[in-house]
Amino acid sequence: HRADGRARPSSCSPGGDMRAAVQDTYGPPSVVSVREVPDPRPGDGELLVKVDATSVNRTDCGFRAASPPLVRLFSGLRRPKRPTLGNEFAGVVVEVGSGVTQFEVGARIFGYIEGPFGGHAEYLTVNENASIAVTPPHVAQEVAAVGTEGSHYALAFTTAAAIGPGMDVMVYGATGAIGSAAVQIAKHLGAAVTGVCATEHLELVSRLGADRVVDYLTGDFTVDDQSYDVVLDAVGKSSWGACKPLLKSDGLYMSSELGRLAQNPLLAISTRFSRGRRVKFPVPKHDQAMIEHLGELMAAGAFVPVVDRTFTLDQIVEAYEYVETGQKVGNVVITIA
Repeated sequence: HRADGRARPSSCSPGGDMRAAVQDTYGPPSVVSVREVPDPRPGDGELLVKVDATSVNRTDCGFRAASPPLVRLFSGLRRPKRPTLGNEFAGVVVEVGSGVTQFEVGARIFGYIEGPFGGHAEYLTVNENASIAVTPPHVAQEVAAVGTEGSHYALAFTTAAAIGPGMDVMVYGATGAIGSAAVQIAKHLGAAVTGVCATEHLELVSRLGADRVVDYLTGDFTVDDQSYDVVLDAVGKSSWGACKPLLKSDGLYMSSELGRLAQNPLLAISTRFSRGRRVKFPVPKHDQAMIEHLGELMAAGAFVPVVDRTFTLDQIVEAYEYVETGQKVGNVVITIA
């Protein structure tokens, strides 16, 4: 322990080193390597967290490769400002900085840290007011670690669409991190949910709570006798034009991607005051209240993050390569030994 009584892990001392996944340049998964770097120290109002688990997801892939190029405006024009990525994590507080009041040493926490990043490491520092919360009892850290990235997008979509009882909702891409969360959250909100996925995942999407499951490999999912209040393209592989016939007269189309020529944000503007079918393109925000809400959903069993594969930190390049195949189901976990 420190002289002031704040716990300090024996394996992480001032001037010591920790293992982290680091990149010095933008590029393919191979630009990432695991090496020893100086361990972080908590400043005023910060927590030092021993990371139990993190993930590799689409956001990490985008920032690693600077794709789209617009990413460089936030992450560094020539090289990454934040060489260690990882935007969601679960871990244990091992030290607190001066003035911390919300969390104590020993607390299990999880959270979403896009911007600062740092989850792909043995330790990270995070402000106590960041988008973090106590991990619910009985929820494994490996599960909590993947309970924020895809789900905070799903929560933004379901909130913007005001999804509730009696509504008919279609989720295209129902097995991804966003889609699998959206199916569960929409169902929890009382909607009748149709999930669209490939043949091999029909049973999974049904288990997630979908009332109806459509196999896009055996037919065109946009040709449907049913109409919907909301169609959410959770993988960004369709379009407003293709999905518009699925909507009720006042239905809403939403997508997780910008679309061709960034059409989805533009369509959201042009259809905003339409009395008929519209497009919405909400920009997700994350804060502590949102993370706490996701924790409550997990604690209640209303949202259970889907875990596809688990890799160790040393296998992080393999994890990136797998995520970029576009075939992952739910989330990919990285355990930190």
